[in-house]
Amino acid sequence: FDDLDENDIAQCCNEAYMYHFDTPEVAPVVKAGEGFIVELFHGETCAFKDVALSILPRLLVKSKSSLGIGEKIMILTATSGDTGSAAMNGFRNVSGTGIITFFPYGGVSPLQRRQMVCMEGSNLRACAVKGNFDDCQSAVKKAFGELPKLKGVSFSSANSINIARLVPQISYYFSTYLNLLNKGELNEDEKLSFVVPTGNFGDILAGYYAKRMGLPVGKLICASNANDVLTEFLTTGVYNKNRPFLKTYSPSMDILISSNLERLLYHAQSEDSELVRVEMDKLKTEGLYAVDAQTLGTVKDDFDAFSFGDDDIISAIRSFYTDFGYLADPHTAVGLAAMNTYKANHSKEKCAVLATASPFKFASCIAKALEIRESENVFDTLHEITDKTGFQAPKYLSELETKPELYTDVIEKNSIIDYVLSTYSAQI
Repeated sequence: FDDLDENDIAQCCNEAYMYHFDTPEVAPVVKAGEGFIVELFHGETCAFKDVALSILPRLLVKSKSSLGIGEKIMILTATSGDTGSAAMNGFRNVSGTGIITFFPYGGVSPLQRRQMVCMEGSNLRACAVKGNFDDCQSAVKKAFGELPKLKGVSFSSANSINIARLVPQISYYFSTYLNLLNKGELNEDEKLSFVVPTGNFGDILAGYYAKRMGLPVGKLICASNANDVLTEFLTTGVYNKNRPFLKTYSPSMDILISSNLERLLYHAQSEDSELVRVEMDKLKTEGLYAVDAQTLGTVKDDFDAFSFGDDDIISAIRSFYTDFGYLADPHTAVGLAAMNTYKANHSKEKCAVLATASPFKFASCIAKALEIRESENVFDTLHEITDKTGFQAPKYLSELETKPELYTDVIEKNSIIDYVLSTYSAQI
């Protein structure tokens, strides 16, 4: 962001990271088993999205000021679970902004839902959509193209389609490497491979940019759940969304249309915008596209990929807790399973898994994995997990138990534009 003043960026960083995380490191690194775990869930909504969405609103306000833009900004965001609450938390009560978050009805965990519908703020709204995350994301993208120009208002996004959401995520790849270097876990001539649980391909794309910037990254290992469209593409070069949409124990990765893969294609295909456009059009009209052998080879130079089902997730949570006393959420567990699979054939490589969320956000899955009694009330289950493991739920989650639900709207997926037009004035 070299068009922003360096002092302004420093101020944004200080405001974003000094007061809103429960550890001074922001992204601490711990050792577990054969690798390292980067804990990205120490922010106020207990997921990795906090790292970027704590600073994005501040960057946006500075950018408006720098460019002399007086328009108010309406943020439209689709979420598979964690982006919504992190975006709402980042933008709440920020002057001159409003935010509407759309999430799949019945497609997020109970705690993810309560984080959104219970969040207080004068400029917030959360709305459930009858459909899956892909429906929400496609509808929001369509809205950006079809919403009429409104006097005094501009629309923007907190999803990783907004480059200001993606760029801050590059930082924790560098901080992880330096952390391990300073601890003596890495030598200066060693590369570090990163294992990234991902569905929308944004988190791992940040690692790709870190590597292009010069960070000594080995492989970027894409860890997918049973919705394995990314693993298939990175293995075969064929992207095919024509398959059943599966609801899994790792709902934030239940995605069949990975937006940020388009950016990788652009770089892997000599930055040929027209070729990428053709492929994206094929995805819309036919549901699939295929890249040539040269492009696939270029991609494979940087990426490897594995996918795992719900049984594998349960097994990984259980084994890392039993063997190393580490409690992982189901998305991180996909990454841990991928690390073990990768290291079976690359035993000497150093690997770091990005831990994407607090395990307490997915209490039902943790209870299943550790054979803990699950209650109908999710907060009773949190207490049961604490009693069994000794781990305490973050206060940001436990305090949700007594908060009222503020947003109860449920709409059809083709009604998002009408919903925005009917509610935006109350949000800014």
